[in-house]
Amino acid sequence: GAILTPLFLSTTFVQDSVETYLQKGFSYSRTNNPTTSALEKKLATLENGAGACAFGTGMAATTSAISATMVAGDHCVITDCSYGGTNRSCREFFTPMGMEFTFCDFRDIDNIRKAIKPNTKLIFSETPANPVLSLCDIEEISKVAKEIGAYHVVDSTFATPVICRPLDHGADMVIQSLTKYYEGHNIMTGGAIISKSQELADKVKWVQNVHGNIMNPFAAFMILQTSKTMALRVKQQSQTAMAIAKYLESHPKVTKVVYPGLDSHPQKALADKYHRNGLHGGMLWFDIVGGSEAGTRLMNSIQRPWSLCENLGATESIITACAVMTHANMLKEDRLKVGITDGFIRVSCGIEDTDDLIKALGIALEQC
Repeated sequence: GAILTPLFLSTTFVQDSVETYLQKGFSYSRTNNPTTSALEKKLATLENGAGACAFGTGMAATTSAISATMVAGDHCVITDCSYGGTNRSCREFFTPMGMEFTFCDFRDIDNIRKAIKPNTKLIFSETPANPVLSLCDIEEISKVAKEIGAYHVVDSTFATPVICRPLDHGADMVIQSLTKYYEGHNIMTGGAIISKSQELADKVKWVQNVHGNIMNPFAAFMILQTSKTMALRVKQQSQTAMAIAKYLESHPKVTKVVYPGLDSHPQKALADKYHRNGLHGGMLWFDIVGGSEAGTRLMNSIQRPWSLCENLGATESIITACAVMTHANMLKEDRLKVGITDGFIRVSCGIEDTDDLIKALGIALEQC
């Protein structure tokens, strides 16, 4: 009769007999736990998947997606603009194991086709991309993957299922950093892979069990609660982001603003195609007069309700210096190539009063 899913803080589960082992479904929490399994069921439902696996972090989900679909000698075509940890894991962790990765601009499908090799087993996209907010045509990329018998995995952390469900558009797997919008309160870390087919979900589950990186039940319990308000938060964050983007676009000290909801976004048509309910997320970025030095000054001087730190998607509004925080582990030339300058200002809108956020930004801009 509990209104909330119970929290099972137990390492092991007593069996009635040898003959009935696992009849109740649980034995050891490294493999499955009732609370974590409840979250995984919820994730699969929200993303329209056949099954889901919840991990301790978003990066645990990312590395598990690659581990479940590639072996030594296999090749992956991956977007040249992704979360910095994803980029680093491919270059520095998987490549020495004998896997091969080609990074290219996913805004043009022809770039992906040209990068395909006979041993390509995975196409890895991210939309909207962290942090430049470029978009991918999920349906067209999924068609390319199916033509060559490869999997298509989409990191959809910035969108959430509130805005886009890649599995509905032909993707095989979705990655979510649950730390971001699902959790949304700067309390817990987590990640997830949601698979379109049960066969693929079982592969991911096997990898999770071998790696031992399943989400702990307390984190699962917390995210089960926080995710209940995700749709409400994403709606408010999207509305605030649009208001801030329009304010910045008209400010004389701002040279560039990128937000998928703006008419000025170069892929606005693609945003309208894939983003549901007219929502485009809580993320944007901008450059200001004076370049990197001025951008750094703004980030150093910004006042509350803004906070200068890593993370995104939470109730608190955050400004991030990607060049030294989230994407510092990219090669500098690769970072600059996709437009992440030293003064690149990434904005994650929270749920504070929109006017208060704009006022604080205005004061910081006047000081630059």
